[in-house]
Parts: sequence; C-alpha cells; structure tokens
Amino acid sequence: MRMFFEPEDPEAEDEFEAACSLLVDRFQRWAREEGLDVDPFVVEAALDYRHRGTPDGRLGLWDPRHVEEFLLEWLPRTMTLLPGDELADAPGTLHALLRYLNATHLVDPRGASLAEGLSAIDAAAPRYAGAMADRSRWGIAKFWVTTAAEQGVDVHDEQAMHDFVERAQRGEVPYDRNVLDTIVQRHMTRGPGAAHRAEPQLPVTLPGDDVLREQAERSPALGWLRGLTEWAGRDGRALTGTGRLRLADARELVEQLGTGDATAGVRSSADLPRLGLVLEWAKAARLVRVAKGRLYAVAKAEPLLRDPLSLWRRAFEAFFELRGPLIGPRSGWHVESMLFDAYDDVLPDVLATLYSLPYPMPWPRLRDSVHLAYRDGFQLGGFGGHSLWLEDADRDLRTVLAALEDLGAIARDQGMADPVFLDLPLDEGSSEPPAGMPPELAQLLGAADADEEAAERARELKAELTAGPVELIRLTALGTESVRRRLLAEGRDAPLVGELAQAPAAGLLGVLAEHYDPDSARAELAVWIAAHSDPQAAGEAHAARDPLASRDSHTAVDSLTDAIRAMPFRTRAEAMLDVLVEALDDGETLLRSLRTDPALAPTALSVLVRRDILDPEDLTEAETLLMVAESLLQLLEAAGPDGVIEMLRDQGPQAEEALAAALASGHPDREAIAELGTVAGKALGRPRARVGRVQRGSHGRGRGPKRGKRRR
Repeated sequence: MRMFFEPEDPEAEDEFEAACSLLVDRFQRWAREEGLDVDPFVVEAALDYRHRGTPDGRLGLWDPRHVEEFLLEWLPRTMTLLPGDELADAPGTLHALLRYLNATHLVDPRGASLAEGLSAIDAAAPRYAGAMADRSRWGIAKFWVTTAAEQGVDVHDEQAMHDFVERAQRGEVPYDRNVLDTIVQRHMTRGPGAAHRAEPQLPVTLPGDDVLREQAERSPALGWLRGLTEWAGRDGRALTGTGRLRLADARELVEQLGTGDATAGVRSSADLPRLGLVLEWAKAARLVRVAKGRLYAVAKAEPLLRDPLSLWRRAFEAFFELRGPLIGPRSGWHVESMLFDAYDDVLPDVLATLYSLPYPMPWPRLRDSVHLAYRDGFQLGGFGGHSLWLEDADRDLRTVLAALEDLGAIARDQGMADPVFLDLPLDEGSSEPPAGMPPELAQLLGAADADEEAAERARELKAELTAGPVELIRLTALGTESVRRRLLAEGRDAPLVGELAQAPAAGLLGVLAEHYDPDSARAELAVWIAAHSDPQAAGEAHAARDPLASRDSHTAVDSLTDAIRAMPFRTRAEAMLDVLVEALDDGETLLRSLRTDPALAPTALSVLVRRDILDPEDLTEAETLLMVAESLLQLLEAAGPDGVIEMLRDQGPQAEEALAAALASGHPDREAIAELGTVAGKALGRPRARVGRVQRGSHGRGRGPKRGKRRR
C-alpha cells in the first residue's frame, strides 16, 4: 500500500487509482465496525486532493492547512451538487479518515498529530456549508454543469449537454456574469485546482543551530548589514534630497564596512553599487528605515543584531526582494536582462536545483538549465541564437551568485566536474540514468530532446565540462537550512536526516521506503535506533551473544519488526521490511531469522527470494505455498478484485491450482485470505464476458456502489 505516487505517469496513475480503491474499501469496512457514517466519495476526493492538488502528493500527511484548503477550497471548487442533492458531511468523513490512517499506521509522522488534524477539522467545519454554497469558489466546469442542471438540462445526457454548450457559445444561455468573471479571474491568477508537483528532494544532513550560528557570524554580508545599522543608530543619519547617502558618509562607510567599492572620482553614492546594495538590503530586512530625510536603525531589530543566525535568516529572506539593487538599471540607457524579468522564478529555481545535490554543480550545467527556462518563458525557440541576450542574463546571474556568496549561502570553487554531470545520456536519446546516479538527481537534471540540435548542444556541453577546471557551485549548510525552510513553507517535501528520531516505528519505515535513498535511510535509521535503544536490554542481549545486539539496539529492532507485523497492508509490510533489511548492517541476518516467524514468514520469504538470497527451489513445500498466497494477496491489493479475477480467468486451470494452494497455505493474514476466497468464488462462478479490467463507477473509482449525484 503506497502513499505516494509520481504524477503524470500513466503506470503510476493506474497504481494510484488501485491504491485509492483499496483504501476506500478498507476504510468503509473499518468505519462500519466503528459505527461511523461516512461518504466514500469524500475519501476519494481527499486522496485526489493530496495527490493532484498539492505540491508534495503525500497521501498520509494532513497538516491544518491541508484540512482547511480541502474543505473550504478544493471541495467547493471540484465537487458538484446537482439540484436536490444532499450536502455530504465532508468534515465528519475527513475526521474519520484521519483516525483510520492513524489506526492503520499509514500516517506520515512529519505532519501534524492526530489531535491537531482533528482540531483543524473542527475549526473549519462551521464554514464548510457556506463555502460549498459560495458560487465564487466554484470551478469553471462546476459552474457550467450546475447552470445546465438548474435550467433543466439532463447533465447525464451527452447530446443534451452538447446542445447546451452550443447555446451557451451563441449567448443564448442566461447565467450570472459577475460570478463567472470572479471564477475566471481566480483561475487566471491562482491557476487550476491541480497543483504543479514539485521535484523530489534528496534528504539532507544539517549541523545544529550552534554550528550554523558560528558560520553566520563569519558572513561578510552580515557584517555589512550590522555595521550599516549600527552606523545609522537611533539618532539617524541625514540623506540627500533624493534619499541617497551623502557622498562623505558613503566614502566613510565603504572604508568602515570594507565593501570594496572604488571611491576615486565618484561624484555620488549612487556610483557605489555594493554599498548601495547593502543599504537596500538593510531596508528590505527591516534593519533600517527612512523617515523625514534621515536613515534610522529600527529599534525592534536590536535583538536580531545580537543573534547572528536569526539575523542571517532575515537577510536571506530579504535577498528575494533585491532584484532592482542587484541587477536593475543604473542609467537611462541600461536595458534589463531576461533575468530581471524572471528573477522571482529563476532565483528560487536555482536554489532548489542546488539543494540536496550530493556533488557541486558545475557552472555550465547550471547556466544551461537557466537558459532552458529563458527559452521557454521568453519563447526563444531552440538552442541556437539569442547569444547576446543570454550573455547579459548570465552576467546578471553571476552578480546574484556573488552576492549569495558574500552572504554565505553558496560556496564557489574551481575544479573538475564530477563524472555524474558528464554521464547523463543527453546525446543518446536515452531516458535511463547512468549507473550509480541517484534517480532523484537524474530526474532533477533531466535529459535533452533526442534531436540533432539537442545532441550537438550536449556534446558541446560535455566538451566544456571536460576541457579543464570549471566553476563549481554548492549550497552551504546555512544556505541549505534556509532553502529547506522555504521549501517546507511552500508545502514541499524536504527530508532532513534526524527529523524522524521520535517517529513511530511504522511511520519511520514508511517514510524511508517511499522518500529516502539508501544512504540517507541508513543514516536516519541509525539516529532512530540510537534514540530508541534500551542500554540495559541491549547489554543483556549482547551478553547472550545475540547477533542483532551488536549495535546496542536489540529493543529498537524489535520495535521495528513489531511495526511490520502490525501493518495490515501486505505490500506496505514488504516495503517496510525491505528498507529495514537494506538499512541495517546485519539486515540479512535479521531477514533470515524471520523466515520462521509465525506472522512475518510470508513477507520475509518474499524479500529473501526477491533479493536473491534464497532461490525458489530452496523453499520447503510449506514455504512455497506461503509464497504463492503472499503473491496473490499482494496482487489483490495492487490490482483489486477485478485484477485478480482477470488473472484467474486468463490463466485457467493453472491459476485455479495456485489459488487452491494459497487458500490452504495457512497464511497468517486470515482476513485477507478470506477476502481472496470471496474473490475467487466470483471468478470461478462468473461468465468470462463479465470479467475485465477495473471499471470506473460513476463516482470515479473501480469498486463500490455506483453513486450518480455528485460529480467532479
């Protein structure tokens, strides 16, 4: 049972649909046992929202902002109520869903607690009905479908709807123009309901605040900002009539701060660009202010000046407001580069590109990735031409990078590009990443189109990267920490090694399986084990020469395997065990020990065979039966009953024999075996013509009763 799926991948979309169908079925069963009245359509809408309507796509993570957006924006925008339909109890169903995710250990532990999520639902619930009735919150499609239904059109009749659309296009349909204008305006300014899925980020490792504070103290730009603020003081300093520093004061500050501006022959402080940048930076960071022709230090900023880390974070955030001082026109004849127009998009993208990279980024790679953004945004076409425009933008980008280096957000060195930046198959038309490259990095860097122009550009770039040392750019720890803060504020997933130290065992393994690369998973697991080990119990286990106690972590490993035993979803249990085995130094020893575990034997056998630790021929007859049963149960979860039925009917007698063996295997998951038996009965008793792939019901999924009232 996966809780994260890549978007815009047909295979992943099919898997998402199957996972949603399984989750809805299991949730309904649980709700009946709990005596709860829930609406499966709302559950489907909630999963759709987290998959398609948010940048991170984590189905098991619900922060208060997700709760409010789903109830008060997503549902009003996407769920259509036809005349006479009853408003669904979405708050009540979401309340139950969060409880279910918690009960089945599907929650991402990096999100809000269950209590916080339920409290957010209770806070939003009184506004839900009003939001659903507010037509200005509707989507465009919902507006027209509802308008058609209110005018007596049968929205289920394709021809009737076609006729309605034609009449609307001819202006023959009355409608509320003000409401539609509001809907269209919101759509244009805020975009469609579906969110752009952000690129995945590799987990990062960061030092503590004490180390970051020491690094911030060494930032040249921080020294300039602090020095300028102290120079201005509470009494203030007089400015010129145009609001600039007086020339004598500017010369004094250049010397005092060490900005490096050339002062010889200068007639105005406007000709001292680095000092001018510091002044505007201090204003943007709310360290100084201008009032009545004087520059004053902001009194409320005094505590900030004494805390270098807090001051650094403030300066970093202010940097995003410095487009004009950094690369704006300095005279009437100066023309802004493309970067000036794209600054608000390019700067965050550049920082996100550098974020979590395991190797410094060569300048040619970074430059060309920004060029692609220019060509797309300014419709420049292919790889050739526009060299002067691109050179101007490159020059401005170097100015931005230099300022970030002064701040201490990035470091720039000279050296040879790591081979990972040379091996991307840009000139071969292949979509496969090179051996040893993390998939996330390959996805981040991408591959050029397999046409002649792109291939030629790839060869030129490779030659540039191998000709000799190039400029290498990386984020510092300070830069990484602050970029991560921004990513999290945008709702993106930005894993941090160590943040799961206090997570429940099931939550830890679930996150490691879906979001961590092997090296980061090992580091995260080591932190978790250290935090959850019982030294006394570990010492006793070590004295007994237990091989699993070599890390003083016997109790912690037991907790992890217990979490796998308690996982009710077969596919997720295997993923959890697989990542645990991979991340432990003695994972294979643990895996072999579970071969005879009453509850985990089927899962352990599956992992042992898949990892080629055991050959299928090495299994006993009883183990072979367990493997067959485990395979069918995982197929039932992944493809649903219809998928199993199709397989059974297509494979004929051989599949029926496998099914009989599975049902008699003694598999420990008796509930799943009973469900498999029910499905098998349908497969063997249903005419072949009625067996097929999962069919969508009117509510949008493949299983469950058809409901025709609400539409998305």
